[in-house]
Amino acid sequence: QLQASGGGLVQAGGSLRLSCAASGLTFSLYGMGWFRQAPGKEREFVAAITRSGADTAYADSVKGRFTISRDNAKNTVYLQMNTLKPEDTAVYYCAADYGSYGYTVQISDYDYWGQGTLVTVSS
Repeated sequence: QLQASGGGLVQAGGSLRLSCAASGLTFSLYGMGWFRQAPGKEREFVAAITRSGADTAYADSVKGRFTISRDNAKNTVYLQMNTLKPEDTAVYYCAADYGSYGYTVQISDYDYWGQGTLVTVSS
């Protein structure tokens, strides 16, 4: 089970940190990702991190503003979001990809999904 939290309403230029706590799985065996879905749009990749946390990947739209990290001792993955823009408004989902040593940006590669947390950025 993945439980995402930390969403909310923030003004443009502000920051939020999302958390995703995993339970019932061996967290260190999963690559983790964050995706988002804005109203009327398809779900899209935001960021991913490998099992060890050594490698990360970002969508071009968030590169330099968002940082993904993980704490395997706490079974938690984070998404630090800075310099938020109105176009970042979306429901953010965390996801777990079993077994791969790398990371993936493909939605279909992920085995488990959290329930989503809403981020609203006002202009």
